Amino acid sequence: MKTLNIFWIFSLIFLVNVSLLAQQVQKAEKGPFLLKNGTIHTITKGTYLGDILLKDGIIYEIGAVKTDATNITVIDCTGKHIYPGLIDSGSKLGLAEIEAVSVTNDFSEHGDFIPHMKALTAINPNAVAIPVTRVNGVTTVFAKPEGSTFPGTGALVDLFGYSPEQMTCGSERVVMKFPSTGRRGRWDRRSDDDIKKDAEKALKNINEVWASALAYAKIDSAAGAQKQTWVKNNPQMDALLPIVKGIQPLFIEVNSKADIEEAISWVAQNKLKAVFMGVAEGWRVADKIAKAKIPVITGPIMNTPRRDNDRFDAAYTNAGKMSKAGVKVAIRTDNAENTRNLPFNAGFAAAYGMGIDEALKAVTINAAEIFDVADKYGSIEKGKIANILVTTGDPFETKTKIEKVFIRGWNIPLESRQTLLYDEFLERNP
Repeated sequence: MKTLNIFWIFSLIFLVNVSLLAQQVQKAEKGPFLLKNGTIHTITKGTYLGDILLKDGIIYEIGAVKTDATNITVIDCTGKHIYPGLIDSGSKLGLAEIEAVSVTNDFSEHGDFIPHMKALTAINPNAVAIPVTRVNGVTTVFAKPEGSTFPGTGALVDLFGYSPEQMTCGSERVVMKFPSTGRRGRWDRRSDDDIKKDAEKALKNINEVWASALAYAKIDSAAGAQKQTWVKNNPQMDALLPIVKGIQPLFIEVNSKADIEEAISWVAQNKLKAVFMGVAEGWRVADKIAKAKIPVITGPIMNTPRRDNDRFDAAYTNAGKMSKAGVKVAIRTDNAENTRNLPFNAGFAAAYGMGIDEALKAVTINAAEIFDVADKYGSIEKGKIANILVTTGDPFETKTKIEKVFIRGWNIPLESRQTLLYDEFLERNP
């Protein structure tokens, strides 16, 4: 029995060592780096041949860069294309490992009114899907909570760092789920009357919460410097203060035509800044969204039609129709494992009416503007964060190879679980 136990112990140690060896990744390299002679797609200031110097985590110089410094790593980008890192404006990356396995998920908390629950605190910097996502050119994601009416506060993060604090981009937004007047799925057996009553009840609850938030904001303003001495701490209401005061927008998940129209009225009635998320039927009311000047985060684009009588390409054309109506559109995957497919979601939008230029904006500068970080992200400009891709062509094309990924000026190894397994088993011995 002892011999058998020893055998299993050594076998386990061997398997662990092999597993760790297979999963070992290279370390990111710190700059400075000089990217020479690439086709630079700035997004905001045209496309041209030139150089980019990445130093101290930012785009230090751009154009025709000349330097005699010996400590700069020069990367020849002749024949290559340089883009800003892609931004997924709605994902569960870092909050879920395997969405079908509940114990690996941490994007939903108990309670219907928990806007103070921060997704940033739950992000796993070592999530297996993060390297898988980076190799497709996605450098930044909005990690968002899901579940209740006010499920929490999402966080915009870069996909590099040892802790959530190192990953944060400094932009966090409260998410709200607008009451739905439609069915929750094929399994929903509620009567039409019950669906209507549930939606009315949910909207009543939201209005009560908002009335309390307005009252709390008045108390907060009146208290001034003496707030801590006589106002009871209320983290839920504190989370809503920037929205009530017009400092931040409320991110509202809403999808059907009727619900979008109701949400537009609710936002106007309460004089809020808002961003609509999902907006699957935005194409049906694109002119109304544009008139209300509400930015939109839509997706996934690679999706099936919501209604049986919709065209097959309803989801594919949605982003383009809203964009052409004058809506500022960003794109999301609304996923975890498949956040890596962001460029292909954008590619579908581009092919089905949005066009390449607008689709690029939807995963770069539009996203940065929606999250109020356009001074640091979303385009290739001097002084911005050095999130950069070097590619062989259009990043939306499946044939394009991402050759270099820089996040905050660090040269990120293009390794993932898949590439490591490929290398491990490429030339295996029995």
